[in-house]
Amino acid sequence: MTKIIRMLAATAAAGVLLAGGQATATAAPAVTAGRAETPAGAARLELPRPTGAFAVGRDTLHLVDTARKDPWVPTADRELLVSLYYPAVRGSGHPAPYTTVDEARALLADRGELGRYATAEQVAAVRTHAREGALPRVGGGRYPLVVLSPGFTLPRSSLTALAEDLTSRGFVVAALDHAYESDGTVFPGGRLLGCEACEQVFPDRSLHRVSEARARDVTFLLDRLTGDRPAWRHSRLIDTRRIGMAGHSIGGASAAAAMAADPRVAAGVNMDGTFFAPLPEAGLGGRPFLLLGGDPALTPPEVEDTSWADAWPRMDGWKRWLTVTGMGHPGFTDWPVLADAAGAPHPETPLSGDRSQRITRAYTGDFFDRHLKGLPAPRLDGPTAADPEVVFQRS
Repeated sequence: MTKIIRMLAATAAAGVLLAGGQATATAAPAVTAGRAETPAGAARLELPRPTGAFAVGRDTLHLVDTARKDPWVPTADRELLVSLYYPAVRGSGHPAPYTTVDEARALLADRGELGRYATAEQVAAVRTHAREGALPRVGGGRYPLVVLSPGFTLPRSSLTALAEDLTSRGFVVAALDHAYESDGTVFPGGRLLGCEACEQVFPDRSLHRVSEARARDVTFLLDRLTGDRPAWRHSRLIDTRRIGMAGHSIGGASAAAAMAADPRVAAGVNMDGTFFAPLPEAGLGGRPFLLLGGDPALTPPEVEDTSWADAWPRMDGWKRWLTVTGMGHPGFTDWPVLADAAGAPHPETPLSGDRSQRITRAYTGDFFDRHLKGLPAPRLDGPTAADPEVVFQRS
């Protein structure tokens, strides 16, 4: 049994969350149907408030790479749905939905535990802290861009709490849904695209194809956000010289793959993701990388994964390898927060939702503060009494 089997099983048990060529894009939200109110008498689920000083705006961008066919459905062009978060004028816009009912239903169908404690309507109605149509905050210069890629079968909404927090700290954030790689994502036209990739990579254990495809997705995204004719109406907010990427599970492995493929990605974070392909022998060009992992004690004894140890010597810039005691694989997503709010158990990640998100957001945010903004981040220099769960494995 490999770590990927453990990781996929843990994610499934968790109950939630989670180059080149022409392109076409729409800046309006991809779908508005399927939103839900909290059922009468049911608890309202809510994400933690962002810790930074800025209000959070959100747009949805649909991108189609007409120069590249989808790796899982070769008859279709490759598509991305992107949630773009940006520092905004406080009080402008209207509350952004967490997800649609159809997407929540697809998610719960594959992850039964939360479904015994919350309905699809409750998950869709989770209270976020971003606002659609918000006016962008101008006058403060341009902001670094952080790309977020979710775990395999998980939607981009599974990293909403992290995306909102990074934005509140002064970043633009692009959270991706890669077509045919989640349990269900509604694309324009009301198309609920399921996980076609699952049928192809599980039998032959070729998950390296996922990170390779996502690396190309990131290059395409950056071309469309930072080119001469940018696809996003607020692209002027992005400082194109300061770009980072973080991801959960296969999304974390994809951060390294994107750095290897595209020198514009200046810093990366892998949150508990196995590397299914080795890092280049030439390294990452001296660029910084953070490994932020779950508790090794929660890994079944029969599971053996050496991919981080194998990759470590090839990380040739600033680097840290941290693990979080009590945090299992899904702990870096919104899952523990929502599970706690719904009263659902999450034994695979026993650390509370509050602590899981505080640690995820603090260490990821400080990493990008340090390496994209040049700000001090003493939390990354060594163990601190304020975060006893965080163990420095290597540095």
